[in-house]
Amino acid sequence: MNKPQTFAPATLQDALDTAGGAINLLRSSQLGTTIFPGIPAEFTNWRDEQRAWKDSVALLEQTYHMTEVYVRGADALEFMSRLSTNRHDNFTTMRAKQVVMCGPDGRMISDAVVFREEDDFMRVVGPPTAANWVEFNATKTDLNVTTTRDENFIRPRARRDVFRFQVQGPNALPLMQEVTDGTLPDIKFFHMGAFKIAGRDVRAVRHGMAGTPGFEVYGDWADQAAVREAVERVGAKYKLRKAGSVTYGTAAQESGWMPRPLPAIYETDDMAEYRAWIPAQSFEAAGSLGGSYISDKIADYYVEPYEVGYGSLVNFDHDFIGRAALEELKLNQKRRKMTLIWNNDDVFRVLKNSLRTDGPRTKFISLPVPMYSSFQADQVLSGGKPVGVSNWMSYSSNAGAVLSTALMDIEHAVVGNEVTLLWGEPDSRRSTVEEHELTEIRATIAPVPYYDKTIKKD
Repeated sequence: MNKPQTFAPATLQDALDTAGGAINLLRSSQLGTTIFPGIPAEFTNWRDEQRAWKDSVALLEQTYHMTEVYVRGADALEFMSRLSTNRHDNFTTMRAKQVVMCGPDGRMISDAVVFREEDDFMRVVGPPTAANWVEFNATKTDLNVTTTRDENFIRPRARRDVFRFQVQGPNALPLMQEVTDGTLPDIKFFHMGAFKIAGRDVRAVRHGMAGTPGFEVYGDWADQAAVREAVERVGAKYKLRKAGSVTYGTAAQESGWMPRPLPAIYETDDMAEYRAWIPAQSFEAAGSLGGSYISDKIADYYVEPYEVGYGSLVNFDHDFIGRAALEELKLNQKRRKMTLIWNNDDVFRVLKNSLRTDGPRTKFISLPVPMYSSFQADQVLSGGKPVGVSNWMSYSSNAGAVLSTALMDIEHAVVGNEVTLLWGEPDSRRSTVEEHELTEIRATIAPVPYYDKTIKKD
């Protein structure tokens, strides 16, 4: 007797067709919170690891979890210019840019950091959503470019092209000056420099968090043991703490960066070719959508560059995908990114009730990262009416509270106002989400970033 054949989706579009649409696909995914591979959850403890980037210096590991795509060719700059909203006429070699990439409708597909090392060579570093979009467009362009992918360590292997880590905090600059034996050049904000650590050639881009200069250091894979040993040895003098994977997942919160928005790719005809190109094993197909904000329209979960604070990165001096739509969206902005400070009494109440055995449970709040899905969307209310969506959250030892980054209706984006976050996932289809009742958590609106993210003048 012949066994019935089962259909294994080959592409994202196949997966969408099998599931009956994007909402069904993503709301049924069993994928939980983001996993940062390659390092322990904590090297010491996440509370002090968090405090290090504000009080001393933290080493944040980036070697294993980010996907890199190398863009090579005489037209590399023009190619990236067509894909991203950013100004590129000032993108000289040995500079880096945080680039924003949108679909034809002007809604975000991804952001990433691009390192221009040579005239004809760029590294695109970020989530797989960025890598996939770059690679796809490279297959369609008439420009002289090729791409090579250096995959992350979700599937471990022997090596990558480079190691990569950040040193951040008020002691980052003196640490770097000492460990480089005087070879550290004066690097301007988001520029790059080449120097030596332990006699090995490395490069770094200068940026920062918590209001102080920081460095993203990278070099040849074979040199990392010597470089790491030197940084940790000298770093002991400056109270260096290595941040584990659970701590790394909180690093964006205080600076107000909203990592990895849901890519705007799932339903329009002009993205059909892309959906047929992305494999069913991709993050876009496997990722989960969770939280209390419920809509039957996947587009309601998309974000626009202006509302997430990227208006300064949108420049209309060149042609790029989504330009016409963004010119219209600029005139019709409806939401603004804000920080929500969760009420500690409510958080403690929810935690207590999530562990009870004598009645209905609330949804557990895992600390320091309460998120339980790839793409989180929780309803924010004022006077019982919807006024925003909370998208990224974590506990901050520096703030002494759970913070979340939310997109608030502009008329309700008022610092100091109290709102209510609806916590839980109604009628969840995922076994990773325990049975629970929805509950409300009070929150106070605060600025974003919660702390000044960078110093750009020195």
